[in-house]
Amino acid sequence: MSTRKHESICLEKRLIILLLALALLLSGCGAEPEEKPTEEAPADQAPVEEPPTAEPSETESEEQDMKLIIGDTEVPVTWEENASVDALRALLPLTIRMSMYGGFEQVGPIGQKIAREDKHTTTGHGDIVLYSGDQIVIFYGSNSWSYTRLGHVDLSQEEMEELLSNGDVTITIRED
Repeated sequence: MSTRKHESICLEKRLIILLLALALLLSGCGAEPEEKPTEEAPADQAPVEEPPTAEPSETESEEQDMKLIIGDTEVPVTWEENASVDALRALLPLTIRMSMYGGFEQVGPIGQKIAREDKHTTTGHGDIVLYSGDQIVIFYGSNSWSYTRLGHVDLSQEEMEELLSNGDVTITIRED
């Protein structure tokens, strides 16, 4: 075999390997990350969704049939009306050991996966969200990620920080 033909075959093999590697790399671009990010979104990146205000929206429940207790403190919550909250309600009563994460939230396992409708969102203090279908997250700061909204604790940022930023806590969710 001539040297030129051999070089051509080697070049073709390298090109095929490069294209396969590129295809594998690109196929993972839409996949959901395995781990939760540890940093907030960069300041120059515009949030996709603004954090909710304390006023209930049309999608939030008017009747409060679930209570949230953080440590020994019962807190006022406006719960969303969605399949995730319905599934959570079916598991009551729940006591969850939460762990501090990232300096802006507490995270705890529900114990099983429930319905979820994740949307990229920017959270604010007091937001209660479902992460990865099986973890509850309560924020005393802000973060941008894909979550399913569950509700909002109607307290000030200072009150949320006082409840959540001093170490791991236990929460209880029960029927009213």
